[in-house]
Amino acid sequence: MTGRSLPAFTLSDAAGVEANFPSGRPALICFVKEDCPTCNLAMPVIEAFHKAYGDGIDVFVPGQTIDGNALLRENHKLTVAIQDDSTLKTAFEYDIDTVPTIYFSNGRGEMLTEIIGFVRDEWQGLDAELSHTTGHDPAVVDWENLPEWRPGCGSLSVDPTIAAKLQAEASNSPLRARAIDIAPADDEFEFMFDQGFTDGLPVVPPTPERVIRMLGGTKRNAQDIVARMPPNMGEVTVEKIAINAVMAGCKPEYMPVLIAGIEAVCTDEFNIHGVMATTMGAAPVMVINGPIRHKLDMNMKLGALGQGNRANATMGRALRLIVRNVGGAQPGGTERNTLGNPMKFTMCFAEWEERSNWDPLHVERGFDKDDSVITVFAMTSGPVQIVDQDSREAAQVAGSIGMSLESVFHPKNHRAAVDTLLVVCPEHVDTLSRGDYSKADLRARIQKVTEKPLRDLVESDTSGIGIKKEKAEQMSEEKLDRMVPKFASEDFLHIVVAGSDAGKFSGVFHGWASGEIGSIPVSRKIEEV
Repeated sequence: MTGRSLPAFTLSDAAGVEANFPSGRPALICFVKEDCPTCNLAMPVIEAFHKAYGDGIDVFVPGQTIDGNALLRENHKLTVAIQDDSTLKTAFEYDIDTVPTIYFSNGRGEMLTEIIGFVRDEWQGLDAELSHTTGHDPAVVDWENLPEWRPGCGSLSVDPTIAAKLQAEASNSPLRARAIDIAPADDEFEFMFDQGFTDGLPVVPPTPERVIRMLGGTKRNAQDIVARMPPNMGEVTVEKIAINAVMAGCKPEYMPVLIAGIEAVCTDEFNIHGVMATTMGAAPVMVINGPIRHKLDMNMKLGALGQGNRANATMGRALRLIVRNVGGAQPGGTERNTLGNPMKFTMCFAEWEERSNWDPLHVERGFDKDDSVITVFAMTSGPVQIVDQDSREAAQVAGSIGMSLESVFHPKNHRAAVDTLLVVCPEHVDTLSRGDYSKADLRARIQKVTEKPLRDLVESDTSGIGIKKEKAEQMSEEKLDRMVPKFASEDFLHIVVAGSDAGKFSGVFHGWASGEIGSIPVSRKIEEV
């Protein structure tokens, strides 16, 4: 835009002579690189401008590689100095997309003319403007033997492998996290272990350029505070999410899921501090629904709850690294679980919504089918396999699943107020569908087959778990015969579909304490870019 102030710079040529812009004189600034044919086409014209007008204006030629600058000087026998912009910081500051790009400015550094690429009429017009400004005769250029038009080339400053680093180092960089310098001889991966930033597995060093690229996955400002993470109540900014996402091995497009996940686990309902601190060993389990499953190429089919899929594995891992590195929940500190839990590394998967005619999880929880949603559960174990390769009737499969759920917490723990996540495999879904079983029917069947009389739930010589003998002795025979299902309510049974088309193996995640004293599953809509 004519009249805008161009960024100031100081650059040196190969001899170390500094050139400063603005200097108080009109200036011609020509951004070039040696391997661009159009730049080579334009260099004799730039040299001619320098010879014709150099005593009345400054001529700057920022070149993008040291070796390339030398070749330009040699190949074109230049007398005009080429300044070293091999760091590309000046080109980045000027937002150069294409070379050659030419600016002509007044003595205050305000732009008068801009030319991108080579259009002969535009360059001739610039020649006339320079002649008018200096009062000199036009430059000696054989215009007739120059092409009418040639496209420019991409500036190195917009190369994807370079641009993120330049943005990270720029004065307006969105990054605010403290940089940690390590000695050249240090191994960066060992350094991350030594600093306690890892979950016990190697992490990707979060260099500024990697973090910048990760931030490209969201429109949120890098310094927006998404949540405050217990136990240290650390401020979880978008930048800190991006840093840990890099460490976990995420792609930028995973950022919206992670932001929604952090919002979910940092609610009072989910109670991430209690989840991570309990000696019972609970861990967050992330279930993804909606169109974003396909966009991120998530695994919801063969091996959905296991290894091998980048999105599943790294998103779950990133959330846990944030809980560790920002929230401060670390083993031996506030995290005191007795046995530990492999889900504390990662557990994230997608529901295979298309594989059944049931409402998917997020629709059951009040969202539209076309919404992308993350739901987080606090689970203590799983997936525990439910093996039934013999049942041919829907009621049998549902009954088998119910019988397997007796082990949640303990077989004698009935009327349990514990959220349980049931993952039904496709072959079991097919059997249930032939019997017109809905998710509600499956829940009801589970409650029915797990019913036991209270007298069977009294503590005994076999197990001290259950109704205490003193309390049982005060009950009537009629009350002791009362049938009690496994769960306090069907609402504690959460059902999703996932897994391979082959294999009659469903799974279940056993929950932690539920309700106000524990953790309540939380869903958040994922705001996609």
